[in-house]
Amino acid sequence: MIATLAAFMTICIPAVTLEVQDTQFLVDGKPTFLVGISYYGGLGASDDFVDRDLHELKERGFNWIRVWVTWGAFGNNVSAVDTNGEARKPYMSRLKTLCEKANQLALIVDVTFSRGNGVVGSGLLPAQEGHLKAVTLLAQELKQFRNIYFDLANERNVKDKRYVAFEELRILRNRIKELDPERLVTASHGSDISAEALREYLEVAQVDFITPHRARNAESPHQTAEKTQEYFSQMREIGKVVPVHYQEPFRRSYGKWIPEAQDFLTDLRNAIKGGAAGWCLHNGDSRKDDDGRPRRSFDMREAEGRMFDQLDADETAVVEQVKSILAE
Repeated sequence: MIATLAAFMTICIPAVTLEVQDTQFLVDGKPTFLVGISYYGGLGASDDFVDRDLHELKERGFNWIRVWVTWGAFGNNVSAVDTNGEARKPYMSRLKTLCEKANQLALIVDVTFSRGNGVVGSGLLPAQEGHLKAVTLLAQELKQFRNIYFDLANERNVKDKRYVAFEELRILRNRIKELDPERLVTASHGSDISAEALREYLEVAQVDFITPHRARNAESPHQTAEKTQEYFSQMREIGKVVPVHYQEPFRRSYGKWIPEAQDFLTDLRNAIKGGAAGWCLHNGDSRKDDDGRPRRSFDMREAEGRMFDQLDADETAVVEQVKSILAE
């Protein structure tokens, strides 16, 4: 009876596999534009919050989330690994559960590492040794999940504690490929990527796709299509073309410019128009307020509420229109 039940569950759970082909992502072999949302502190959310958030995402037309394995904010460390790259309980188990829940809903999961910068989201990987141990551990622990990819180092170019050299990225990337050759890896870049840095990403780090974090100003949404085409042109000159994935654009409550719903929707449309492979409704804490509220995906403990309940009116308006934009 137990064996029969296990076989039934295996059949019913979708086998979600993420791959790349030329400039696109493939989900179960089908070209798919990834439209997602920041879910950074997801390992600190309750099972009920996660279930409700993921099901609402699926209903709204979203198909991926971005969660960090080195996340600490507002006195709450929910990192799945410690400074030495070893597993932290219960957050490693929560990460696996999150990946499984996403898999059941055919959602892709961006699993992000960061060495941190001492502010919100400060990572626990201050050096390459612990970083290498952490990616080794995650490559092994998450090998069964084919619906995930790894961002080896968030904004690795920023010259503070987040900085990870291209040669270090190559070592991290090679370790994952040794353990799991088909696993997709990237490393995100704070700001637009120069032609010189683009060559380093492709030839030294050998990422499977690029993840530039575009400028956060009022002109940014209108530049996305052209910028995407510029990346493709430069990649053709280099001789290697990979997908362009916008996994962390601008957000509300960040700086002087406060994007409105139409800015997000324009950015999404232009990402699609330019031939990008994915886009994210980025969200986070309110930097102008001492308590950071609403904290959105940065803090989803019971007292704060689930991520969807913390979104403001403009963000909610974007969520409600994503499905129709994808159908255009």
